[in-house]
Amino acid sequence: MTGQEFRKMNQQTAPKSPILKNCIWAFLVGGLICVIGQIITGFVMNAGLGIEDARLIGSSTLIAASAILTAFDLYDNIAKHAGAGTLVPITGFANSIVAPAIEYKSEGLILGLAAKMFTIAGPVLVYGITASIIYGLILNLLTLFN
Repeated sequence: MTGQEFRKMNQQTAPKSPILKNCIWAFLVGGLICVIGQIITGFVMNAGLGIEDARLIGSSTLIAASAILTAFDLYDNIAKHAGAGTLVPITGFANSIVAPAIEYKSEGLILGLAAKMFTIAGPVLVYGITASIIYGLILNLLTLFN
């Protein structure tokens, strides 16, 4: 079977994806996650903390909630219905760190939980930190010559 024949057969047998419905769900759930973060931030600011501290607490709360939902196997159920809406950077990143750790916890704290925790997140961290260092160096060099 050639690649073209396989694609044709796959198009005939694969169920059609409801793209519009999926996009709407992703938008609504992703927006809801952001609104929840904004509500937390506003609540903390009204309690008397500054904007930087309020943002830190809002972000930390979303990370903790995502990790807890992942630990109780609820995050994946939400993601099945919301799709890409659960990939809002903070919550999706927390989920990508916690999920492998929980999956391999039976292998022990060091070789299971700790080692697998950064399986997915590791490359993101490495390239993100490297890119930020390079960007910082370039920006620093540009400001030296201005």
